[in-house]
Amino acid sequence: MTNKYILDIIYLIASVTFIMGLKLLSSPQTARRGNLWAAFGMTLAIIGTIAFHVGEVKSIIYVLIGTAILIGSITGWFAAKKVKMTAMPEMVSLFNGMGGACAALISLLEFHHNVGNSSRIGVIMAGMIIGSVSFSGSIIAFMKLNGTLKKSIRLPKYNILNTLMLLFVSGMGVYITMSGTDSMSIVFFTFALALLYGVMFVVPIGGADMPVVISLLNSFTGLAAAFGGFLYDNQVMLTGGILVGSAGTLLTLVMCKAMNRPLYNVIFGAFGEGAAVAGGDKTKGTIKDITISDAAVLMNYSKNLIIVPGYGLAVAQAQHTIHELEKLLEERGVKVKYAIHPVAGRMPGHMNVLLAESSVDYSKLVEMEEINPEFANTDVVLVVGANDVVNPAAKTDPSSPIYGMPILEVENAHHIIINKRSMNAGYAGIDNELFYNKKTSMLFGDAKDALTKLITELKTMN
Repeated sequence: MTNKYILDIIYLIASVTFIMGLKLLSSPQTARRGNLWAAFGMTLAIIGTIAFHVGEVKSIIYVLIGTAILIGSITGWFAAKKVKMTAMPEMVSLFNGMGGACAALISLLEFHHNVGNSSRIGVIMAGMIIGSVSFSGSIIAFMKLNGTLKKSIRLPKYNILNTLMLLFVSGMGVYITMSGTDSMSIVFFTFALALLYGVMFVVPIGGADMPVVISLLNSFTGLAAAFGGFLYDNQVMLTGGILVGSAGTLLTLVMCKAMNRPLYNVIFGAFGEGAAVAGGDKTKGTIKDITISDAAVLMNYSKNLIIVPGYGLAVAQAQHTIHELEKLLEERGVKVKYAIHPVAGRMPGHMNVLLAESSVDYSKLVEMEEINPEFANTDVVLVVGANDVVNPAAKTDPSSPIYGMPILEVENAHHIIINKRSMNAGYAGIDNELFYNKKTSMLFGDAKDALTKLITELKTMN
């Protein structure tokens, strides 16, 4: 059996592990195993590629490859181990951007080897442009998520400018492909324009749409990697890129559905910015405070309780504390569940990852469609750090920017306790009608501190 056939078998095994890994990622119970399977497949593909090409390039190249892999592995390991749950979305965005950058650099390096071959140059241009957009767009998303860019920047007629820029960049790619030019200056000019378009594409988009943007850029990176697979006739790159691209696209559509907004509205709209003008300053009524003691009594004597986690829980790093509260209540006969909204947090699945870190039983994490009918029969709902995903304005106020967005229907519960640091609006920049509901009580303060006091108070009760 020749080396080529052996390598093809290795690539086939790696591709199968990618598919297995993606399948296992569909469930919280098997997600960790799915990551390990996919990582095993990637490791196998890398080792196979290096082992069966020994002697084809200078030895120093293998030293450089090994050094790069070592540096990347150590950097990635420590970054993943040290990252806080609040910083997980920006780390995902940053890592995704690195994938796009790799695809773009591959195209730049391979261009001069394929001058005159229009079909291969077309693949190279597609990989370079899409990878560049993914890279620069992901970096801007990273900066938005970590607070470096606090506000969206919109030039006058930015939609028209962005559309013209996209058409021009695409036109340059077509020109380079069809003309047969060997000018690296033109290629680098197109590369720079693609990077600029990535910035222009993400900068105007509001913070509330970052989960959708992250998913969309992830699909771009997968598509760029797939073009690399076409370029090298490499099955494992092609399979991996297609899986990432298709999964990212599907996730983007799921996120849009969860927000009841078409994708074009996310890209060209203004959700999350300036929304306060549409109604954020209107006062809906009066609010009612609740003390730690009263909240503890209410929870202690309830039969069932639903916890709604939001980004504020991640900010306070209170995931372990809320799990302790859950266990304490269940010891007292209270049935506890967690209501998970698809776009809670700053990336898809943010709350699932957050609660999984504190070893919350996966069976207690209930998706929006399944949990909504249960609120009417729930004694107490504890909302911790969530805002827009529980705002009844999405159903009652046609003028609201979130109108039509599916929400967790916590207003149907018998009692509602909302823990927030202040009355500040959420990502959508609008007031939350739930705060003024007659069944709602506000428990102000840092989530970790408030939950710790609740636990202490509960332990004093018989």
